[in-house]
Amino acid sequence: MISAPDSSPVPEVRLLTEPAGQVADLVTTAEGLAQCAATLAAGSGPVSVDAERAHGFRYSTRAYLIQLRRDGAPTFLVDPIPFRVGNAEADLSPLMTGLKGEWILHAASQDLPCLTQVGLAPTQLFDTELAGRLLGYPRVSLGTLTEELLGVQLLKEHSAADWSTRPLPDSWTAYAALDVELLSELRDVLALQLEESGKSEWARQEFAHLVEHATDPTPEKVEPWRRTSGMHQVRTARAMNVVRELWTARDALARELDRSPGKILPDKAISEAALALRTADRDSLRGLSGFQRRQARRFESNWLAALDRAFSASEKDLPRLQRRHDGPPQPKSWPRRHPEAAARLDRTKAHVQQLSEDLSVPPENLLTPDTLRRLAWQPPKQVSDETVDAFLAEHGARQWQRELLAGPLARLL
Repeated sequence: MISAPDSSPVPEVRLLTEPAGQVADLVTTAEGLAQCAATLAAGSGPVSVDAERAHGFRYSTRAYLIQLRRDGAPTFLVDPIPFRVGNAEADLSPLMTGLKGEWILHAASQDLPCLTQVGLAPTQLFDTELAGRLLGYPRVSLGTLTEELLGVQLLKEHSAADWSTRPLPDSWTAYAALDVELLSELRDVLALQLEESGKSEWARQEFAHLVEHATDPTPEKVEPWRRTSGMHQVRTARAMNVVRELWTARDALARELDRSPGKILPDKAISEAALALRTADRDSLRGLSGFQRRQARRFESNWLAALDRAFSASEKDLPRLQRRHDGPPQPKSWPRRHPEAAARLDRTKAHVQQLSEDLSVPPENLLTPDTLRRLAWQPPKQVSDETVDAFLAEHGARQWQRELLAGPLARLL
């Protein structure tokens, strides 16, 4: 049994309100970018990397600020926006000469898409959040880990800021610099704990997997309109069509304006319209609370056109009541319709849960729930350690996960 590291609080926690090291002037020009790359290249050790997006304010997932720190160099803050040409994303690839070697990120899977979008991709990395998960820490935010392991509380007052704001306030840039101030020190503590707990190789494989897939395109979501809040109350195909058409109209506007969809029209307004309206009537639409906001009224013609499409569509063009699945159906239907598959899922899920507790690793980090469901739903025709191992590999499981699970799961199928 591998026990979790001692996560007792470090005494005398101090609040860090500003970077201790030098922070260079905001990089906004090609000359500044070249100087940043040269200075970082002359530094030593891994590079701490972070990115700020404008989630909740903008439609795009682009980075609006990139923070870089390396021993022997000041902290650099790079503004990608001045490097954009027209609608094209910024090209910050000249920075790569200064970013060779290991990158340290916290929650790399969140930042890598916006970093690769501007031409920055690691060849080696260490993810402090993922390391914390493998070590069994119950809370793995950057602030929590730095407080528990380093005795330092990070100022987080601008964590929900609109980073697309220009010019950036000085207090915001100071906050942003703090996000990379302690990453290297935190990485060293976590790396030692991974080694002591026998999990270094697990982490190495996880980090290598992130690097291998860093530039993969984001998978397109299937029928994303079905995720609209309040959708569970919509029962008819016609009402679902209202949701689909309003969601699609809102999404087109949000993309065009680069605004968060919820800032244009809240989900609640869409589901409210689906439940209340039976025709594309202007007065009825204005009677709904969600469409009385100034921003929603601004695009009233778009909503009415969407409603007209929703109500005029033929029966054959209406959406299905149930979501299309490229895999097994929802497990809640298995006990009644597919009892053998349900029994397999119960057995294998219980094993993964027990292993999770024994190893102090979250079950989803041992094996994704989707992979486990697919295995229970349709196991290999000839079940063996080898065929289950091949199945897990095909669905992206790393070697360390397969070594732990392939044999036991084969015997439970």
